[in-house]
Amino acid sequence: MGKYRFIMSCCLSLLISTGAQAASYLKADGQYIVNEQGEKVLLRGMGLGGWMLQEGYMLKLNEVGQQHRIQQKIEDLIGPEATQEFYRAWRANHTTKADIDAMAKWGFNSVRLPMHYNLYTLPVEKEPKPGKQTWLKEGFEMTDALLAWCKANNMYLILDLHATPGGQGNDNAISDRDPSKPSLWESKANQEKMIALWRKLAERYANEPMVAAYDIINEPNWGFESTDDKNGCKEKTNKPLRDLMVNITKAIREVDNKHIVIAEGNCWGNNYQGVMPAWDNNLVLSFHKYWNNNNDAELGGILKLRSENNIPVWLGESGENSNLWFADAIRLVESHGIGWAFWPLKKIGFNNPLQVQPNEAYWPVLNYFKGQGERPNKEDATKALLQLAQHDIRFENNLYHPDVIDAMFRQPYSNTSVPFASNSTAKAGGAIKAVDYDMGTNTYFDKDSANYYISTGGERQPWNRGNIYRNDGVDIYADKNAPEQYVIGNIEAGEWLEYTVNVEQAGKYNLSVLVAGDEKNAKLELVVNNASSKPVAVALDKNWQEQKLQEVNLQQGTNKLRVKFVSGNYQLARMSFVAVK
Repeated sequence: MGKYRFIMSCCLSLLISTGAQAASYLKADGQYIVNEQGEKVLLRGMGLGGWMLQEGYMLKLNEVGQQHRIQQKIEDLIGPEATQEFYRAWRANHTTKADIDAMAKWGFNSVRLPMHYNLYTLPVEKEPKPGKQTWLKEGFEMTDALLAWCKANNMYLILDLHATPGGQGNDNAISDRDPSKPSLWESKANQEKMIALWRKLAERYANEPMVAAYDIINEPNWGFESTDDKNGCKEKTNKPLRDLMVNITKAIREVDNKHIVIAEGNCWGNNYQGVMPAWDNNLVLSFHKYWNNNNDAELGGILKLRSENNIPVWLGESGENSNLWFADAIRLVESHGIGWAFWPLKKIGFNNPLQVQPNEAYWPVLNYFKGQGERPNKEDATKALLQLAQHDIRFENNLYHPDVIDAMFRQPYSNTSVPFASNSTAKAGGAIKAVDYDMGTNTYFDKDSANYYISTGGERQPWNRGNIYRNDGVDIYADKNAPEQYVIGNIEAGEWLEYTVNVEQAGKYNLSVLVAGDEKNAKLELVVNNASSKPVAVALDKNWQEQKLQEVNLQQGTNKLRVKFVSGNYQLARMSFVAVK
């Protein structure tokens, strides 16, 4: 990992701009994306997953999957009129100008919009006249509003067709595919509708320079040569995919010669066999990267495509992992001059910039949908779902995770640490919550800090086993019996945490810890400003208790405290400091 640790000045020396240039079209120039001034542009973005297209896991409904199935369950529970009200509120509140303003403030220069075709045009089977396209206002108006918010923040917008007519693969949830109906690949009418939609979009946004590109098909995953190759990962020719992308590009070029067209390979954007050579002189190849190692070997295939075809590549989607993985992945791709868009901005989950926190009444509805609880009454369910859509998903009611943003924008280029929050520092006589260890690439050690199961061939690996509060490898749990809301748990021997401690007056301080557990030989080792102590025994009880450990010397101002766990199998809630008189 060390060879990828270079400072931001190195990145700047590559003359890669990370800021959007006002009213400047982007284009492919050799192996890079450039603006009209010929400056290389490194796109740093986030996908708005869940806004136009819900995936079950974003609502903790993995078992349900596709949006149309979620909608069916809601309608069965609260009726068609309330369901329509829910979805109108969802689309009005999930993403607003406040979200885009915040993204710009955090450092993002681009936004990827995952579009559902059914907000722009009718499904083929509902067209009044077969072969004709009926255009719907809502999708275009939502896109117009998002573009205005992006332009106000000097951010680029990438249009991404995430749910195609009929659905583009056997991973049904990502495209809201209904397997009982013809897929995109099994219906000429679906393909014609998709081509017509892209022509319509290109015609509408041809003269909008802050639209960066048209990402024409998200994550196709289909076995054309063999149905046994369910997701197209072994496909050798990909002819139907190439033919469709060529035809879409031709339709776009009838009305728009200015914008980048982004192509995605089969197998969720990663199998490009047979897709090349390039069919347009303003083409960018997208690849998606999840749950694999962060080293040059993992990028070998896409870097070879870039070199052999002299064409830019872009990491169009990545995420759903730990902060350590985020920082490593961003450092890796940016070291090759490759921009990125992570996924998603928000969901019910802890590893995004924003976390949706549902009202308590939502959980019984969720359990019922999953077949794990009784059917709620209609009135309560309606109230819970509308509160989710009208209130809970709005930016101002989301839980912001500064550690995720720090991992994306600071940690890839800095080995320094910073305090997690204002309450992560302690004055004389104060305390530090155990969960408020510092932010940075070298502020903790945990034996499982990211999910690499695609590379390792094993099962999905949890990092924060409590799935709450922070997105590092440290295992954090909510404990109703603890004096603190969140505590460190699942501690293993050899793990450690580092904290910033601020004191007003230098001197000796008694350090105590609030702990619980049943480990018989629990020990801690303290490192204060790089000076180590001998391991200290910790007497544990199943109930939480405060235990004095030892005296420590603290200097005036900033101190660094590292807590090393010599043995494990207990919980830690906080550390407290009291000046020795």
